[in-house]
Amino acid sequence: MQQILESILIALQAIWSNKLRSFMTVLGNIVAVSSIVTVVSLIQGMNAMVSDAIVSDFGADSFTISRLPQAVRTDEEIELNRNNPRITLEDADAVRRFSPTIRTVMAQAQQRASVGYRDQVLENVQVQGVSPEYLAFSTFNAQRGRMMSAIEVERNRPVALLGAGVADALFGQANPLDKVIQVGGLPFEVVGVSEPKGSFFGNSQDNFVIIPLGLHGKIFGARQSLSLMVKPSSPDLVAQAMDDATVALRVERHRKATEHNNFGVFTSDTLLGIYRQATTGIFAVLVGVVALSLVVGGIVIMNIMLMVVSERTREIGLRKALGARRKDIMSQVLTESVTLSTFGGLVGILNGFFSARLIAAVTPLPARLEPWSVALGIGITAGVGLFFGLYPAARAARLDPIEALRRE
Repeated sequence: MQQILESILIALQAIWSNKLRSFMTVLGNIVAVSSIVTVVSLIQGMNAMVSDAIVSDFGADSFTISRLPQAVRTDEEIELNRNNPRITLEDADAVRRFSPTIRTVMAQAQQRASVGYRDQVLENVQVQGVSPEYLAFSTFNAQRGRMMSAIEVERNRPVALLGAGVADALFGQANPLDKVIQVGGLPFEVVGVSEPKGSFFGNSQDNFVIIPLGLHGKIFGARQSLSLMVKPSSPDLVAQAMDDATVALRVERHRKATEHNNFGVFTSDTLLGIYRQATTGIFAVLVGVVALSLVVGGIVIMNIMLMVVSERTREIGLRKALGARRKDIMSQVLTESVTLSTFGGLVGILNGFFSARLIAAVTPLPARLEPWSVALGIGITAGVGLFFGLYPAARAARLDPIEALRRE
């Protein structure tokens, strides 16, 4: 251990005494690690943001039934599902009756319309109609005021729950509760304001209004396709409840065993899986391209260490003449190589962290620095220094002490 510490001290002294050469030597590692940390931080930030957005919309302990599957990609799949019938309240009743594993089923519909208060009008606001069962789902909440009651929704009372963005745009600092707004030309009393959800790639997730499903149908038409959110009696029964819901709908729609499902059933994990499948390859290519810089940096380190060995030939010969073994010489050169490479990695980690923060500050892309990415950067640079330092270390260890001492 003492020998290793002495070798590290010698390496640090060499870095300090040859600042410009040391900087140019590890520049490749600094660029590579900075890029890796920046890319990984942005990837982790995007993954967290997408996960939070999907879970907040669909819930972690429920699943959704819609007219179309969420994984439709090819033209054949699009054509196969083109004529799927719309989801109706009768479908919701069929799912609700079929299985004891299903606790509740909520029907909902979404359209966009103008929302106004006095002379202030917002265009293209998402208007979401819900059935009375919406209170059982944690994706709905009220930060101010209250939620619409089940009786109000069931009796189609003209009440509304606003998204935080809509409340701020229409009322500013004023209290929106008990005010009457216009949604699609109909008056609604504001009973609550939802908790802010933030933005998604620069687009606000708080630009919505929630109203009773019956009044939603009155504004946009009663024959629109619904989607169903289904909560099982226990989070452990999600898979079984999905199977039961599938069977219930197939029976309700008289589907034969050879016919495909003319509806889609998915969870938030399904959407996350599709996202990860679509982006994993892209992220791997980005990290792979960035990692090529490490190879270049390693080659530079190897060449510099060969030069260092050449400059210190007499010193190495003297050490061997005084009794230093081959492994001692190899250990010293390898330690210096690893120290030099790791120093570049540490500088690269700091630079990558601040670069990711800067990108997150000026763009909609989020950033999240994970501890494992720091450990990865240090580990990779130490491995690069070790690998590319082997040849210079072996060359130094093979020097003949007599020939080395003769070297001018």
